[in-house]
Amino acid sequence: MARVVVVGGGYAGLASSVRLAKLGHDVTLLERSPTLGGALGRVEADGFAWDAGPTWTTLPAVVRDLFRKSGRPVERELDLVPLDVVREHRFADGTRVTVPATRAAQVAAFDELGPGLGRRWVDHVASYTDTWETLRREYLEVPWEAAAPSRPLAALLGSRETLHRRLRKVFRDERLALVAGHPAVAEGHDLRNVPAWAGVTAYVEQRFGAWTVEGGMARLADALADRLGTRGVTVRTGTTARDLVVREGRVVAVDLGGDQVDADVVVVAVDPRLLPTLARHVERTMPAIPPVVAHLGLEGEVPHLPHEVVLHGDPLLVVRTGGRAPDGASAWTVHGRGRLAEDMLRALARQGLDVRAGMVTRVDRSPRDLVDAWNGSPLGVLWQGRATVRQRLGPTTPVAGVFAAGAHATPGAGLPYVGLSAALVAQAVGPA
Repeated sequence: MARVVVVGGGYAGLASSVRLAKLGHDVTLLERSPTLGGALGRVEADGFAWDAGPTWTTLPAVVRDLFRKSGRPVERELDLVPLDVVREHRFADGTRVTVPATRAAQVAAFDELGPGLGRRWVDHVASYTDTWETLRREYLEVPWEAAAPSRPLAALLGSRETLHRRLRKVFRDERLALVAGHPAVAEGHDLRNVPAWAGVTAYVEQRFGAWTVEGGMARLADALADRLGTRGVTVRTGTTARDLVVREGRVVAVDLGGDQVDADVVVVAVDPRLLPTLARHVERTMPAIPPVVAHLGLEGEVPHLPHEVVLHGDPLLVVRTGGRAPDGASAWTVHGRGRLAEDMLRALARQGLDVRAGMVTRVDRSPRDLVDAWNGSPLGVLWQGRATVRQRLGPTTPVAGVFAAGAHATPGAGLPYVGLSAALVAQAVGPA
């Protein structure tokens, strides 16, 4: 039985802790904040509640595997609910497309934008079939060695083609390029710096659909926090890890600044740049900056929208409608990126969604607020070209006994990939 210390109580830390505890290890979880969950938490005010970060996910099998490998099946804890629509996109020319979660429905939806666009869209999505299979087999489901990837994976990750170039080559219609590039843009990336293979997100969304948790995604964190107790994990909130203690090249403890927690294994589920021992190994990376966020409590009649609507332009606005509200009210969250020279609600009104008269409460959070609250960016590492994938740590690190999980680690940001990062760490550490 190894003494395992997990640094960070967000989704990656929770998932790593319960997996490793189920494998028989003695696990201690350290979290700087007074509560667990990180970006997978909730914001509450005046009877309204909003998911603080993600409101839905793809790859539901990742969540199912996590619960199955740590104890009880997810169906006994949570209701995973499929969404019929991935998101709706509205363009500057007044047109719009609602993107369903199935191939046939996507053909019909894009054909409404213009004849033949449905076929062009699904052909683009299908072009990522081999990409997905290579990533799944060689990168997502097994720990990888950056210094010695398989030949197919090396060819894929080494490609110089950017997502910007591919989309401009494939789509003559700018609207389709905006739809395909949106997931990366929404996370703060410049498509000229994003590898073309990262566009596999469109394939994942079509093949596996979009899913949410009944009652809000924060319930996923609640269920995992409860499982910590079931698995006997020691939880220390309000505890900041200052650095790692390394002797003869191997980790032996986590430094708390005047105190330390002995460890045979440490899982770093926060931005590794926060720990000086690891910071030098990721000095070439930069964090992806979160958006400006406004959580809105609305009364009266509001427009009926899908769970997520993207308003393309500058600024780029994303409206999420799935918050909890008192009877007769609605809870929205608005994300903003780009030239936010005016209040986001005014910018939203210019796009035809004026809810200012019905607003009864509002919680604003700047990118700095989010980074401070979560001890780092929940969007992980900024894409700065094809080399970025090798600059992320995880599941192993250059320090013996230290592993990395979370948005800043392999395989990257987003709930599915953060969940996979915890699974990779569990594989790399192995059973007690």
